[in-house]
Amino acid sequence: MTTYDGGCHCGRVRFRVRASLDRVSDCNCSICQKKGFLHLIVPREHFELVCGAEELSTYRFNTGVAQHHFCRHCGIHSFYVPRSDPDKIDVNVRCLEGVDVDAIRPRRFDGRHWEESIKGHPPWR
Repeated sequence: MTTYDGGCHCGRVRFRVRASLDRVSDCNCSICQKKGFLHLIVPREHFELVCGAEELSTYRFNTGVAQHHFCRHCGIHSFYVPRSDPDKIDVNVRCLEGVDVDAIRPRRFDGRHWEESIKGHPPWR
C-alpha cells in the first residue's frame, strides 16, 4: 500500500489516502460517466480529510445512500461515500497527486444496470 495526497482543483479540500491502485474501477452510470470518476474504494481508516470539510457540499439522488461530496468553490468531486459500500470512502483517482492515470487499467463496472451488477463480483471487492 502507498500513501497518496489529493484534493480538489482550487486546493481548499485536501485529503490523504493509503491504498493500492490494483482495484481501480470505471463505472458507466449516469453520474460517474459525466464526472469522469475513477473509483478507488477504501476503508474509512485509510482515508483522512486533511482540510476543507467546511468547503464541501453534498449531492444525493435516487436512494439517497451515496453522499457525493464536492468542493463548493471549484466543483471537483474528489471523494464520496458510495452506495455500494457506505461504510467506506470512494476516492477519485484523478484527484491523486503523482498518479499517471494513463498507466492504470481500471476494471469496468456496469453501473447503468447497478442492481444486477452489484449482485455479481464488483471489481473493488
